[in-house]
Amino acid sequence: MASAAGLSQDELKKLVGYKAVDDHLRSGMVVGLGTGSTAAFAVDRVGQKLKSGELKDIICIPTSERTKEQAEKLGIPLCTLNEKSHIDVSIDGADEVDPDWNLVKGGGGALLREKMVEIVSEKFICIVDESKLCKGLGPGFPLPVEITPFCHEHTMRVVASLSAIKPYLKEAVLRMGSSSTNKRDGDNIAVTDNGNYIVDLHFKETLKDAPAAAAQLKNTVGVVDHGLFIGMATEVIVAGKDGVYV
Repeated sequence: MASAAGLSQDELKKLVGYKAVDDHLRSGMVVGLGTGSTAAFAVDRVGQKLKSGELKDIICIPTSERTKEQAEKLGIPLCTLNEKSHIDVSIDGADEVDPDWNLVKGGGGALLREKMVEIVSEKFICIVDESKLCKGLGPGFPLPVEITPFCHEHTMRVVASLSAIKPYLKEAVLRMGSSSTNKRDGDNIAVTDNGNYIVDLHFKETLKDAPAAAAQLKNTVGVVDHGLFIGMATEVIVAGKDGVYV
């Protein structure tokens, strides 16, 4: 366990981002690059190791336009799922992690691309700081749901009425301003990299059955995808005040 006493949240994020790359990436791999403040440190590390020659013949698939720009600046070779439908390892953060390793993701608005990349990954390494760990999904972080712009108010109502959602829901809020944060930072409706809207579901209590909520959301016409990542993480690397642990 690496010591992490007295480190800032950013320094903790850097520790887990670097560890994920150091432990799991080998030359010749196809790698999924996540999105968000923690994943950005992993992307930096990939760039460093390619530049030093420690890693060779790696090709990466970014999960957002933001990550793509960062990777291009670092000289990381990129492709898309069109070229490679099988990924050796993906590294990404999460907004919440429950004891069963179910995740809430999408605070940064990239949930659809993240899920498309991570679902076809041999290994999905989730990197978080201790503040993201929770006893159950729901109250700690709003659940993002990506929906079509067409009749979005209707879709929001349908989502809010789902039986696995409704009893625990406080409110459903359309994301405004930048799609990359769930804080209202503008007056226009936030648009994802895919041209869709996001509704953030704020819960007053823990979702009793997160897999059921995931299934009901996915089966709702008008919902493109949602931020519940159920049973997808291979490993969770956590940085806390007592150190970094898996």
